[in-house]
Order: sequence, then structure tokens, then C-alpha cells
Amino acid sequence: MQEQAKPAKKKKGGCGTVILAVLLVLVAAAAFVAFTLFGEINGKEGGAHVTVTIEQGSGPATIGRKLADAGVIRYPTVFRLYTGQTGKAGQLQYGEFTLTEGMGYDAILEALSQYAAAETVRVTFPEGTTALGIAALMEENGLCTADEFLACANGQDGSDFSQYAFWGQIDESEPRFMKCEGYLFPETYEFFVDDTVYNYVDTFYAEFDRRVDAELRAQIEAAGMTLDDAVILASFVQEEAGNEEDQNVAEVFLNRLEPGSPFPRLESNASSYVQNPEDNNYLYNWVAPYYGGWDNIPEELYNAYDTYKKAGLPAGPISNPGIEAIKAVVNPNTELVSENGNSPCYFFVTDLTGRYYYAATASEHQANVNTAWAVNDAL
Repeated sequence: MQEQAKPAKKKKGGCGTVILAVLLVLVAAAAFVAFTLFGEINGKEGGAHVTVTIEQGSGPATIGRKLADAGVIRYPTVFRLYTGQTGKAGQLQYGEFTLTEGMGYDAILEALSQYAAAETVRVTFPEGTTALGIAALMEENGLCTADEFLACANGQDGSDFSQYAFWGQIDESEPRFMKCEGYLFPETYEFFVDDTVYNYVDTFYAEFDRRVDAELRAQIEAAGMTLDDAVILASFVQEEAGNEEDQNVAEVFLNRLEPGSPFPRLESNASSYVQNPEDNNYLYNWVAPYYGGWDNIPEELYNAYDTYKKAGLPAGPISNPGIEAIKAVVNPNTELVSENGNSPCYFFVTDLTGRYYYAATASEHQANVNTAWAVNDAL
């Protein structure tokens, strides 16, 4: 009987050594990250001075990106988290601040918590103001020239606002007077003097993006409209109403846009047909002067905004509507009836007292027109 060979002894510590090595690497990596972050948070001395402009309404995330772009910090996400932990987010001010590269977070927060004197200009843009009107107000307030503002807002100078989803959804398949029209949200803003034109335009676009939020956009989509369609129609609601009649006027226009509608054109005096040169008419009051006179308007552009000949919506908005006009487009008064109790309504007319008369038929509308004129004559 042969003697069996003894099994070789296993070497101890092989697997344990690998695990230990991995743990040491992880500990070293964690220590390096911790050291780096502590160094970032604590800061260093001797950095170059930089001027950072913080816009009104900026939160820790936006401020962190600004600081990183300026070279003050390296990790904006860490700054945002640190600011949140300190509870100082609500104390941060806006304006121009002189900081240093590599400055510690506590020192930064202390500096940003102090009111920074910066020259600003407060400007109010009423709902329904056109792009040309907004540009003129910017120039009147000494912020930039109207041409500079429009070149930037329309992307003609190479400016890109693709950070906003609506920018890429603006339909330019037809001749369009102003790409920016409808998206320069009307509001009261406080601008920094000597800021960049891009930042001025971005202020309007950021407010539009904030006010026309995900919920409202979902309602627009559920209504079977694109965002651009909703803004175009809202601009007509704004010009024809802009008051408590928004939902009624929106219903009339939407009835006209329904498939199979007997009146498939908007036929709005806010664009195209001019009854009185003193009326607020987009083509007469804004487009014509831009081209040097009524007869100089390019024919294809006129046709694109002629709501008496063009079925459906025109090529673009005719003003910058407020939020209530936009909401009215997706929440119209579907129970609207005419003066005689008929529906759906396809017409409306107003008198000089501000009363609106709604009609379901052309003959009913003509009777309302006669009544409105009689009221006007009496005034």
C-alpha cells in the first residue's frame, strides 16, 4: 500500500492581503477627497481679486456656478450643499462683489451676505408690449440700444438660449417678424447698469420659462397645441381682451380654429385689417414703421400675418402676452353663449364702454355691431 502524499499547506493571508490593500486604497482615496474638500471649504490666501455679479433672485446653485466660472471656487455643488447646511441661503444678497480666487466658503458667505451697492434700473413692461416696444424701453432707460437688444433676443448676433426648451420649439417655417416676439415675458425687472445685453435678454426668457411651468405646458399639450401655438393665440387674446374677458375671447378664437369651422380664420383687427390708424394694429403700428412704411412690408410677411385671408394661426405672436392670457387659451369658457343664448360663438365686438357682445352667426354679429356703434355714438 502506497503512502499518500500529504496535502500542501495553504498559504495564509493571500485573500486577506488583497482586501487590506483595497481598503487602504479606499481609505487613501477618501482621505484625499476629504483633504481636497476641506481645502476648498477652508480656502487659501493670496488669490487674485475678481469681481462677481450676482443677479437678483439667484439661488445657491446659480451663485455656485457664477463663483466657479469666476475662479473663486472649484466645486459649485459642494458650495450649494455647504450653503444649505449653514442655513445662510436666505441671507445672500445681489449686486457686484469683490472676492478672491480660492476664498474660503465662510468668507464668501459673509461677503455675499452684505448688501452690495450696485446701480440698478427698474423698468416695467406692461402685458401686451411688443418686442420693438420692449427694446425701445431698454434703450430709453440707458441699458442698451434697441438694435443690440433685438439682435441678441432674436439670436441674430449668434446668441444662443438653448438652455430653454422653448427656444428650439419656436416655429420658423413661415416668415416670422421677430423670433423673440411672445417670449419676452412682460414684468417689472430691476437690471444692473452696464450688464451684458445677453443677461438683459436672459432675464426675460428666464421669467417666461419660470412662469410657463411644466404644469402649464402639460395643459397646453393636453389641449392639442404646441407651446408656440398657445403663445401666438394668447397674444391675440391679450390684444383683444387682456382683462376678465380673456376666457371668452379665447373660446371664440378656439371655436374658429376647430376642424370644420365655418369661420376658419381669426379675422382679428389686432393684425391685418386696419379700421383706424389709431387702433393698436401689429402690422400698421409696428411692422410697417420697421420697414419704413406700409407699402414696404414684404408681401410674404404681410400674408403670414393676414388673419382675414390666412386660415388658422398667423406665423407668430403679435405681442408678449401675460400669464393670464396664456392660461385662458388652455382654460377657455366652454359655456359661452351669444347675446341670444346661442353657441358656439364665432364673433365678438366691443363698445367704448368696454362691454363685449358675443355672437354665434354673422347676422347676430351684425346686430351686435349696430348696437355697439349706437352706444359709441351716444358717448
